[in-house]
Amino acid sequence: MKLVDQVAKGVAWSAVEKVCSMLLQMVVSIVVARQLVPEDFGVMAILTFFTVVALVVVDSGFSQTLLRKASPTDDDYKSVFVFNLAVSIVLYTLFVAISPLLARYYNLEIITKIAPILFLLLPLNALGIIQNTKLSREFQFGVLSRINFVAAFLAGVAAIIIAVCGGGVWALVAQRLVVVATKSLLLWWRGGWRGEGSLNGAAWRSMAPFSFRLMSTDIVAAVYNNVSQLFIGKIYSADTLGYFNQAQKIKDLPVQSAVLSVQTVTYPALAKIKDDKEKFAESYRKVLMINTFVMAPMVVGMSAVAKPLFLVLLGDKWLPTVPYFEVIALAGLFYPLAMVAYNVLKVHSDGAIIFRLEMLKKAIMTAVLALTIPHSVMAIAEGLVVMAFIEFIINFAATRRYTALSWWQMVRTLLPSIVLTLAMYAAVVVVGCYAAMMAPIWVLLLQIATGVVVYVVGAWVCRLEAFNEFIKIVKGVVKR
Repeated sequence: MKLVDQVAKGVAWSAVEKVCSMLLQMVVSIVVARQLVPEDFGVMAILTFFTVVALVVVDSGFSQTLLRKASPTDDDYKSVFVFNLAVSIVLYTLFVAISPLLARYYNLEIITKIAPILFLLLPLNALGIIQNTKLSREFQFGVLSRINFVAAFLAGVAAIIIAVCGGGVWALVAQRLVVVATKSLLLWWRGGWRGEGSLNGAAWRSMAPFSFRLMSTDIVAAVYNNVSQLFIGKIYSADTLGYFNQAQKIKDLPVQSAVLSVQTVTYPALAKIKDDKEKFAESYRKVLMINTFVMAPMVVGMSAVAKPLFLVLLGDKWLPTVPYFEVIALAGLFYPLAMVAYNVLKVHSDGAIIFRLEMLKKAIMTAVLALTIPHSVMAIAEGLVVMAFIEFIINFAATRRYTALSWWQMVRTLLPSIVLTLAMYAAVVVVGCYAAMMAPIWVLLLQIATGVVVYVVGAWVCRLEAFNEFIKIVKGVVKR
């Protein structure tokens, strides 16, 4: 099968899985959020900071190195697997040990009860990293998509049952554990590696420099993407953190799903054509273009319909989340583009430039957080949007040394979709104002219908290149 066919098929499988998982998670989030209180989400947001950082350390960048390596051996896989598992056990022990300190710091005794259970996801996740990497190398995205969906479904069912039975925050804990445990179990069942090979220090050391540079970069990114939660939980309250975290979670449902479906496939695909500069630059341009065409109207539209959306889905008790969501959703404009550029850097660089860029971006973000955290939670939300934009600009600027895609080509490629998105936003807001006296469900449906019609008809009338490419992709997927 040709590379273009592998990529198209991979994106199709991944996109279908991500859409289905997104819809499933949306249903689960709605049911669970109606049963729980904001403080429950605040407690989980605090612990999520530590799990996200720990998962980066457990992987240590080796999965990306194995994806990039021409022909990894069983010794490579075995050496990385043992390293991942050993690190996960050490981190589990460490985090359980410090959980009483966290409980006292935040005055949340429940943390000491949750930590020994929740942090089990570290060794559970380590068990499946190599299997996931091998399937990705082989473009077995159909298998991965089915595994991810089954895991998300079982985790959602567990969370709903526990929430409805009055389990409170344990519903969120169970959801995290079940999804990781199920995924690792299914990866071992369907993956092609069964622990073959021997521990090889030389093989591990040859991969370590690039892997650790990626890990350093990813740790910095993980810390700064979640550090605001630690301050909100301490300076303000667990309830406020719950509202803020809920805004981020709902924004992330479509954004993270879209990013992961493209990232998972495009990284190994771009790695295969990195030596063909012209083809690489054009592929890079089209990925940016399609990302913007799909994501811009989605995230801007969510911001426009925030109030009726929350009233219909979550009810009155979550209305304090709306102002945060209206702002945070806009970060979804830039984050997917920044991640595409980051993939280009991972393909072409040795990792050193990535780390230097992260240091620059995080220095800027430190200043942003220092200014916004003492001011207000809304200021923090606005700062996150500013940082998402800065991250894209810095990442794209760095890719200029590796590709022929210029600033002007990038702007010319993205501008039509952005202008059309702004027109759609204006139409949706106007309709919302005129329909304000209607029931929230009808306001929401009317606004969504208006946005879809304005955007699709506008793209068709203006003959946007992105629209034509998107239709080609859809037709190709349907034929396959």
